Amino acid sequence: MAVQLNQIFVNLPVKDLNKTKRFFNEIGFQFNPQFTNEDAACLVISEHIFAMLQTEQHFMSFTNKEITDTTSHAEVILAFSADSREQVDEIVNRALAAGGTKFNDPVDHGFMYGWSFQDPDGHLWEVFYMDPATIE
Repeated sequence: MAVQLNQIFVNLPVKDLNKTKRFFNEIGFQFNPQFTNEDAACLVISEHIFAMLQTEQHFMSFTNKEITDTTSHAEVILAFSADSREQVDEIVNRALAAGGTKFNDPVDHGFMYGWSFQDPDGHLWEVFYMDPATIE
């Protein structure tokens, strides 16, 4: 039997929670106030996808490992599908205008288009569009 779960909560450490919240608000994301306080903020990515943005001190209460230095190391690339190529550009351009930095130039494979940015804490986010007609 295959395992299938309902939601995903990606936990990410952040240096300045208020700055990070402002960044994602400027892109157009919202936060779930039920799971947001002075230690963490629940970023709503979709109905079933969330990122728990946690102060480094709070994040460390869940692990005995060191936090990755995102200035020199990649911990993960968070990749999300968009509804169109235009939405990919819109989201990344908003991220760059809000203080994010370009991670990669846009990549166009014909059937798939993507673009990546880094948030203020150096976490890597990739937004891509895949033409549904090419998936079959």
